[in-house]
Amino acid sequence: MAVNTIISVRNLTKSYGNFEAVKGISFEVKEGEIFGLLGPNGAGKSTTLEIIETLRDKTGGVIVVDGFDLDKAPGEIKKIIGVQLQTSGYYPGLNLTELIELFGGLYNRTIDPLQLLDTVNLRDKAKAKYKELSGGQKQRFSIATTLINQPRIIFLDEPTTGLDPQARRNLWELIKDIRQKGTTVIITTHYMDEAEVLCDRVAIIDSGRIIALESPDKLIDNLVAGGFERPKEVKKANLEDVFIQLTGHTLRPEH
Repeated sequence: MAVNTIISVRNLTKSYGNFEAVKGISFEVKEGEIFGLLGPNGAGKSTTLEIIETLRDKTGGVIVVDGFDLDKAPGEIKKIIGVQLQTSGYYPGLNLTELIELFGGLYNRTIDPLQLLDTVNLRDKAKAKYKELSGGQKQRFSIATTLINQPRIIFLDEPTTGLDPQARRNLWELIKDIRQKGTTVIITTHYMDEAEVLCDRVAIIDSGRIIALESPDKLIDNLVAGGFERPKEVKKANLEDVFIQLTGHTLRPEH
């Protein structure tokens, strides 16, 4: 069965004066996949995302999102995507229920806040203010806000940075669950184990160019086939596995 392309990026460029941050990159994202953009700081990942999200102007190239050309129909693209808000976007005096109702009004959507909080395992925090949440709960609420307009695609920019291993794995399960319900997910991360667990395919960007684009398994197989060997014997578990095992179950609720 053929899988539709939901995002097409062709020869995308972005320049700031004489500096070329994105140097003619091309890739496609398939409907229903988790697609990772990986690369060092300053590689052009966030710039590329912000251009697709209609938040930053491009210098050149063609972007089509779910059939809509970015140049001709940016308003239509905004209606079908979900983007994580910066934390400064949350009014400190409002609780989570009130925040969701506020965002629903901005999207002109009638939404059941408790039902949405259920999807991110935060119903018990419905009356709490954002600042009262733990790091993992804040990130889950942030992801909930991307789902308010029932988007076809959500963009998550380093969603687990700064979280403890327990909260990180909780968030992985949430992201996989969102994809399971039919939403396409675009993610950037500095954690390679995260990309390996979550992503169907990854594009590795360096200095504004894509230097590899494939499934994590295929990229690893290609490296090994080229004669690569790790200098240290690989164990069947790592220290993070020990931590998770000792401190509770993978999906233990956070407090």
